[in-house]
Amino acid sequence: MLDLHKPDPSSDTKTYFSHSILPSYIDPLNTSTKKKPFTTFSAQSHSHTLDLILPAELWDLVRTHLSAHSERVYARAFLKLSDILEEDFLDAYIRNGSVSMLSAGRPLVDTRFEIVEGVLRMEMDRPTYERAGLVGVPVEDGGKKHQRNRWRVEYDLKQASMKKGKRGFERLRWAAKNVQNESKSWLFWSGNPSFAESVREGREVLSRHAPKVFVLEPEVTTMKGVVVPKLDVKGNGLSGLYDQDEALALLEWLDMLNLGSSRVEEGNEVDSHLCRYDVPDFGHGVETGELVRVRWSGFITPGFVKDLFLEVWKAGFKGKREPKRRKGNGAPGNQDEDVTMDGTQDEADAGKWFAMSTQAFGGKNAWSLMQFANRETLVWEVES
Repeated sequence: MLDLHKPDPSSDTKTYFSHSILPSYIDPLNTSTKKKPFTTFSAQSHSHTLDLILPAELWDLVRTHLSAHSERVYARAFLKLSDILEEDFLDAYIRNGSVSMLSAGRPLVDTRFEIVEGVLRMEMDRPTYERAGLVGVPVEDGGKKHQRNRWRVEYDLKQASMKKGKRGFERLRWAAKNVQNESKSWLFWSGNPSFAESVREGREVLSRHAPKVFVLEPEVTTMKGVVVPKLDVKGNGLSGLYDQDEALALLEWLDMLNLGSSRVEEGNEVDSHLCRYDVPDFGHGVETGELVRVRWSGFITPGFVKDLFLEVWKAGFKGKREPKRRKGNGAPGNQDEDVTMDGTQDEADAGKWFAMSTQAFGGKNAWSLMQFANRETLVWEVES
């Protein structure tokens, strides 16, 4: 018999499924840091694809509310790490934590950098780590058990010690100029609302590096005649999905929608010998409907995902919007609105839903969620 190769179990894809309920009141400027799906958003620092899938009638309600998201931009520029550590660049972007940056490079293969909320994370191989003389922690890379080939170093550039003349900061600058001095392609996103206009006019510090600006525009696809499994969302009906096979079957159906597969369409003529997939039936039958897939491709941050989720949720499920209270001195507060969901949806509306999925850079991580009008949330987090 052939001695077939069996991969290391540690390399298997892992999927974590959770079922939670959103709070009835959400402050968009101060969302929970310990509850899903918000922890899922923040755990994935950068994504290259975001898919929103929802019924056509729900899309008609939310499409006008998503116009602000079509104005999001990001930039790509060639930078050295030493360029980022210059005082003017640090003061303009890094120390206030208003930008998110990601360098080119494959995880666990190349030297790779990212900056999120002022924290610089560097991943490098062992020889580079030893030459740089920095202090870091080993990274599990699937290699030999007692041999560390990859290392990760972190610096919080917002700290008072990260200034010119300080020993730790000068050591980082020396490593950037003498060891990690390669020019890399960086993706750059700024939380400044006027960034798009100012960078095009050359008024940004980034402008000296000749950035190319991209608009994060959605691609809308209408899918007609889609077979949709019926789910019991009343009471604790979704607990039937706690079985591993059932939870993975629903996730697979969402993935087929993201792929635009014809196997989820009613009366598809794909030969069963080529694809044996069938839409799952969770004990309540299936129905045929019209769905819409909205896809964003580019440099996507957790803040963008959170804003989109809240906008679709309150516009699609008709949450009550409450304006911010005025400050104590009588000045108006922030114009953003709190959202209150009373949880008393009509039975006809309880089954309303939408789904979101993202893919992280590097192809290692992804997540999907399914949100229902009665505040119940299903989340799948995939690690490979």
